[in-house]
Amino acid sequence: MHKNKIAWLGLAMLSVGICSGQVVPPVEIQDTQMQTLQRQNINSLKLTGQQILAHHFAFPFYLSQKLDIDQQQQLRTDQNSLRFELYDGQTVLAISGNYYAAYSQKFDEEQRAKETLLQVILPILKIAVSHFGENSTVQGYAVEISHHVVRKSIGLSVERPENMMTFLPQQAAIALVRAKSEGQQEAAMLHAQVFLNAEPLSIWLSEGGTRTAKAVPHKQAPTAQESPLARTEADLVKAVDAPVSPAESAPPLSTAPKHDDVQSPAPPPRDTSKAALAALQSANHDLTGRVMKELDAQAHFVSYAPPAFIIFRQGIYLELSINTSLPASAAGSRYKLGALAFDDHVAHLIRPLLGYFKGEQNFDGIGISTTVHLAGKTGTVPTDSQAVEFFLPFHALHCYERYDCTGQQLIDAGTVLINGERVGMDLQNAEAYVH
Repeated sequence: MHKNKIAWLGLAMLSVGICSGQVVPPVEIQDTQMQTLQRQNINSLKLTGQQILAHHFAFPFYLSQKLDIDQQQQLRTDQNSLRFELYDGQTVLAISGNYYAAYSQKFDEEQRAKETLLQVILPILKIAVSHFGENSTVQGYAVEISHHVVRKSIGLSVERPENMMTFLPQQAAIALVRAKSEGQQEAAMLHAQVFLNAEPLSIWLSEGGTRTAKAVPHKQAPTAQESPLARTEADLVKAVDAPVSPAESAPPLSTAPKHDDVQSPAPPPRDTSKAALAALQSANHDLTGRVMKELDAQAHFVSYAPPAFIIFRQGIYLELSINTSLPASAAGSRYKLGALAFDDHVAHLIRPLLGYFKGEQNFDGIGISTTVHLAGKTGTVPTDSQAVEFFLPFHALHCYERYDCTGQQLIDAGTVLINGERVGMDLQNAEAYVH
C-alpha cells in the first residue's frame, strides 16, 4: 500500500511537470515587470501550452526557446517556451518552437513562410488569443518558428534550418484568427511584422497563382554511420519532392484560385523617391489623360484634381479623384455612405479602369478618392458629404476583375479611409444600417 502511494505520487508529480513544462518559470525571467505578469497569468499560460501541444500539426512540433536543433536533441532539451517579453516597447506573449518539416529549395521564401504561417503560427495564435485576447496587459504576440529547407551545397542537397518570426499587435491578431476569408486574413496581416532569418518579409495570402510549399518530415540527426553528405542527391530529391499524403499533412487554409504553377520571387521594394514618382507621372501622362477623357461620363472625375502617383503605406498608387452622388434615401452613417459609394459607383469603375493597365505595372495599385454627396429632398441640392478613399492593390483588383473575389474580399485586401481615418468596412452590414 505504501509503495502504491509513492508510485501514485510520483506519477502525479510527473504529470504536473509535463503539463507546466511549456511555460518558462517566472524565476527565469529577468525583467521584474515581465516576471510579475508571468506569475499572475501562470494558469492561463499553462492551459495555452497544453492546448498547443494537443493540436495536430502536419509534422512534429515542439515548444522550445532553443531553435535550430535536431529532433533527437529537442527531445532531451527543456521545452519551456511561453513567456512575456517586451517587443518594441510593447508587452507581448512570446512563443517559440521547432517545426520538423523541410521545404524543397524550389519554393521561394514567401511560399515557405506562408505555409508555416498557416500550418503552425495561425493555430498557435488561435489558441493564445482565446486566452489572452481580452487581457488589456497583452499588447501583441511574437511567435518564432524554426522550420527546415533543403538546399544544394557543393553539388549535394543538405537540410538547414530557417527561422521565421511573426509579430502581430493584439487587435490584428484578433482580426486574423476571426477572419472568414483570405482577404480578411490579409487585411489583418498588413499590421504584422514578419522576418525570415532576421530579414523583413511580406506575405500575400490571397494572391492568385501562388503554389503552396509542401514539406516533408525533417529527418532525424544522422548516426555515425550516416553522414548528411553521404546521402545521394537523388535520394534527397526523391524524399523532398515526394507527394505528401492527407494523413501526413493538414490541408492549407489557402483556397485562392491557382492560375499559375509557380510564384515569382517577391519583387524588390519600390523606389518611392520624388524622381521615381515624377518618372511614373511622365511615362503615364498620355494614358491617364485617356482615362480621364474616356471614363469621365461614368466616373465623374474631379476636374481640378488630375490623376497623380502617390506614396501610401510604402507602396505607390495611382490616385484618381471622383465625385459620388447618392439619393437622400441613402442617408445613414458614414460607413453606410462609404459602402454604398463602393457598391453603386466605385465597383463599376474597376473593370473599365483595369482595361487601361494590362500586364505588370511599375506601381502597386489604384487609389480611388471620392467625395460622397447626399442629395437634398429636391434631389438637386447636396446636403451632406463624406470623403472616402479606397486604396486597392493590383493583385486584389485582378482577382476581382476575374470574378474570383467578391467586392468584400477586395475591400478587405485593401485599405479604406473615411475623412482621413482608416476604417474596417463590412459592406453588407454597413448598407443594412438604418439611420
